[in-house]
Amino acid sequence: MSHSLYTKFILGYLLFGLLGFITIATFSSEITNQYLLKRYSESLYDEANQIASSYSSMYHGKTMNVTSSYPELEKLAGYLNAQIWIVERQGKIVADSESTGKKDEIIEKFDPAAFGNKHYTTGNYYNEFSYDVLSVHAPITGNYTTYGYVVIHLPISHLQAERDNILNIVYITAAVVFSLSLVILLIFTKNVYLPLKKIIAGANEYAQGNLTYHIGVNTRDEIGYLANTLNYMSNELNKMEEYQKNFIANVSHDFRSPLTSIKGYLEAILDGTIPPEMHEKYLKRVITETERLNKLTQGMLTLNSLDSKGYLKRTNFDINRVIKDTAASFEGACNEKNITFDLTFSDSIQMVYADLGKIQQVLYNLIDNALKFSHSDSTVLIQASGKYEKIFISIKDTGVGIPKDSIKKIWERFYKTDSSRGKDKKGTGLGLAIVREIIQSHGENIDVVSTEGVGSEFIFSLPRATNL
Repeated sequence: MSHSLYTKFILGYLLFGLLGFITIATFSSEITNQYLLKRYSESLYDEANQIASSYSSMYHGKTMNVTSSYPELEKLAGYLNAQIWIVERQGKIVADSESTGKKDEIIEKFDPAAFGNKHYTTGNYYNEFSYDVLSVHAPITGNYTTYGYVVIHLPISHLQAERDNILNIVYITAAVVFSLSLVILLIFTKNVYLPLKKIIAGANEYAQGNLTYHIGVNTRDEIGYLANTLNYMSNELNKMEEYQKNFIANVSHDFRSPLTSIKGYLEAILDGTIPPEMHEKYLKRVITETERLNKLTQGMLTLNSLDSKGYLKRTNFDINRVIKDTAASFEGACNEKNITFDLTFSDSIQMVYADLGKIQQVLYNLIDNALKFSHSDSTVLIQASGKYEKIFISIKDTGVGIPKDSIKKIWERFYKTDSSRGKDKKGTGLGLAIVREIIQSHGENIDVVSTEGVGSEFIFSLPRATNL
């Protein structure tokens, strides 16, 4: 049977409290016993010595006269809650503070020397008591002779009662401290356990596919950071899932159109709907549609390769020459619409460090877009200028422009603006996505400035070549 982290924490907390209480009870009881025993034995011993000193002046020869001191002995015994004896050397009790005590009794096997260096003993004192007592004794001496002993007996139960009073204070204090420590448990529950439960609930929702679930933890600590990270992860995964759905839908749509056209033309040729003299015309259309499919497939493969790492083959090359060669490849398209190029370079040679083939593809896609959306009898401006450690390339047209609400979307795969759909029937919607992936893979940026009905300008940067 598994237990939650919170259950383990509670069990550990209770176990700690129980063991702590047992430890306090055990050691406090022993320490208190020793302390009280030492304190009372020393106090009673001092009293016994004072009594012994007063009695030392009362003896005559070998006989002690204690009758006159009984009242004071009884008062002192009452004050000390003890029983006081005056005992001869032979063990005879000659005086007892209790009137119904043991006066004139003889203590069997009485031997004060058996106490050794200790001035006190505990027990029933030669079986004279039915309960344990703390006994201290002090000799009554004179002329270098010991005539007797003052023995004071204090019931151990008196020490135990005082010990219990002290321990009750210790136990109450420990209970109060333990109760106050519950605040730590409440803080842990509020700041750790409850947020963790929310995170666990969120993780379960994510595992079940509910990526829109939001973990409601807003603390500014590690728990809050974890919750925010999971929320961000789920949001990104949700975007990725939406992107995949849109990607599949777009791919299906863009493949379905040419395939439908190809199928329709071929069926019409086979069933005779299209006469033989028109076969060549419609077969050329089939070839055009297959080229469109091939272009779409190549674009997808290019994007797939851009998603992988380590595909760039960087070299030093002259970006001016690449721009000129790429622009020259559009001579036929320019002649059809009577469009001219205006090339401007800040230096005759501008060397960059990049992947030549990929940058050619960037330039081709951007120039191709500029020509598609430019009006006839217009000019496309291409500039390359250096600034610090960068070369900035700009392709600017004076065409239809991009709607304001579409500028951020043009970088998405398969995205086409409504105006582009009217002018670019053969486009795949992957060109700008490929351009951005290539530029970003170089660690550079690309931006666009466009006004609808005025034109668009795409600007990207490349690093200058080094170690020339």
